Amino acid sequence: MHPKCSAIDCPRMHLIPEQWMGLVATGIFMATYIGIAIGCVPRLALDRTGIALLGAIAMVATGALSMPQALQALDAPTLLLLYALMVVSAQFRIGGFYTWTVLQLRRFMPREKLFLLLVMAVTAVMSAVLVNDVICLAFTPVLAVALLQVGLNPVPFLIGMAMASNIGSAATIIGNPQNMLIGQMGHLAFGPFLAWCSVPSLISLALAYGTIVWLYRGRFQGTVPAHIGAACWPPFNRRQSIKGLLATGALIILFFTHIPRELTALSIAGLLLCSRQMRTRDMLEQVDWHLLTLFCGLFIVIGGFMLTGLPAALVADLKGCGIDLNNLYVLTGLSALLSNVVSNVPATMLMIQFLDPVRVTEWYVLALASTYAGNLITIGSIANLITIEQARHYGIAIGFKEHARVGIPVTALSLLVTLAWIWLRTNHG
Repeated sequence: MHPKCSAIDCPRMHLIPEQWMGLVATGIFMATYIGIAIGCVPRLALDRTGIALLGAIAMVATGALSMPQALQALDAPTLLLLYALMVVSAQFRIGGFYTWTVLQLRRFMPREKLFLLLVMAVTAVMSAVLVNDVICLAFTPVLAVALLQVGLNPVPFLIGMAMASNIGSAATIIGNPQNMLIGQMGHLAFGPFLAWCSVPSLISLALAYGTIVWLYRGRFQGTVPAHIGAACWPPFNRRQSIKGLLATGALIILFFTHIPRELTALSIAGLLLCSRQMRTRDMLEQVDWHLLTLFCGLFIVIGGFMLTGLPAALVADLKGCGIDLNNLYVLTGLSALLSNVVSNVPATMLMIQFLDPVRVTEWYVLALASTYAGNLITIGSIANLITIEQARHYGIAIGFKEHARVGIPVTALSLLVTLAWIWLRTNHG
C-alpha cells in the first residue's frame, strides 16, 4: 500500500473484474448468512463461527474488501469490552461463585414453584451484569445435577433459566453481546439504557415465569435416574469471590461515568489478573475466543456487503413500500424475525447499520426485540444452545418442539410488552 493512501482510498488487488465485485461481495454475504442460519455445511465439520470466519476470508481474498478496510470494519471498542467482561467473569468461574450461588438455592427445592422463581430471578439479575452466555454455561451443569439428584423434572427449570438469562440480559448494555454492540456503536449511556429497558424486562420475566408454571403444572416431579453424569466444578473460594464482587461493583459504578466502557472494563480486568492465586493462563482459558472470532468474521462480512450499496438501496425500496425500519413497531417485528433466522447476534450486526444515530429509542428497541426473540426457538440465541448442549451431557434432552412449546408464548408476550412500552413511552413519555 502506498504510504500516503488511507484505509478507504487505497487501491485493492482484485482477483476478479471490478464490475463483478459487488455481485461477489453480495454472494459471499448471502452464503455466509445462509450457512449461519443452517448452522453447518454439509460434509464439513464447520459451525457458525467457522462459516463467519470463512466468509471474512473470502471477502478479503477476492478483493471485495482490502485488508485495511477489513481491519477498519472491526469495531475495536465492542471487541475489547466483550473480552474484558469475559476476564471479569472468569474471576467468578474459577472462584466457584457461580456454583456456590446455585447450590445455595437447593434448600428451596421442596417448593418447586418458589425454586423456579428464585432460579429465574437470580439468573436474570446475574445475566444483566455478567453476560447471559457465561451464566448459562456456569449454571447449567450445577442445576442439572442438583435437580436430577432430588428427582425433579429438570426441563422446565433449565428452560426457565435460559429464558430468564435472555430476558434479564436485555436490561443492560453489558447483558449480552448484541447489547454491547448496540451500546458501543450507538454511543449509548449506561443509565438511560437501563432505565428504558429494565421495566419491560421485569414484566417479561414475570410473564415468562407464569407461562412456565402454567405449561408444566403437575409435571415438575420426575424420577431419580440410575446414573447421573460426573459432576466436576471448582470449589468455592470466598476471598476470590468477594474480590470479583468488589471489582464488578466498581465496574458498574464507573459505567455511569463518561469514561469509555471498554477502557473501564479493561482496567478492572487488568487488576483482576494481578492475582497471587489465579494464574493468568487459567483466567484467559475462560475467554470465549469462539465468540470473539464470530464477531470479527461478521464485522468483516457485513463491512464488505455494505460497500456494495445494495443494503441501502434495499432499505430505500422497502421504505417506498411502506416498510420503514425506523418505525419502532416495524423494527420490533423485523428484528425478531431476523433474529430467529440467523440468531440474534448476526441479525443485530446487520440491522444496526440502518438505525438513526440521533434516535436512541431505535437502539433500545433493537436491543429488546432481538434479545427477547432469542427465546422463540433453540437457535434464537447462543444461551439456548449452551443450555441444551450442557444438559445433554447429563442425559437431559430438550428438543426443538419442547423448547418452542414454551418459547413461542414467552416470546410473543415479551414482544407485546415491548410494543406496549413503545406506545406508552412515545405517547406519554
